[in-house]
Order: sequence, then C-alpha cells, then structure tokens
Amino acid sequence: HVLVVPVDHAANAADTAAADPALAGRLILAARTVAIAEGLDESVGGSGYRLVFNTGAGAQQTVFHTHLHLLGGKPFRWPPG
Repeated sequence: HVLVVPVDHAANAADTAAADPALAGRLILAARTVAIAEGLDESVGGSGYRLVFNTGAGAQQTVFHTHLHLLGGKPFRWPPG
C-alpha cells in the first residue's frame, strides 16, 4: 500500500481534476512508476494493481488532501470492500 500525494492542495480527487486535469494524470503516471518499481505492473511480470481515490466522507475519505492509494501484491476480489 503506497500513497501518491501531490504537493498542491485540493480537498479531493474531483477538486484536483477540476482545477488541474494534468495533475490528476500525473498522479496516475506516478503510481504506475511505483508499481513498475515494485514489480506489480504486468509489463514487468506483475499481476496488476488497484488505484483508489476516496472522495468525500461518505467514501471513507479521512484526509482531505488529494491522495491516491496504490494497492497490490495480493489477490483482489470484485466488488471491492
């Protein structure tokens, strides 16, 4: 479990995407870079990973600064939760 956190403040992913769509894309690319480095990305033989933005208190967001959760290294089920 790795958090990808931008320096620029926005309360959540939706606010980040509205204010700076390119930053939202850079967060996802940064997560992919970490996933490759950790051997999670399929391009390096990994089994994949999950990216999660919790947006709003009802979605269990508890830190109100945009951050992206990178999850991997174990089997996932669907639906999550």
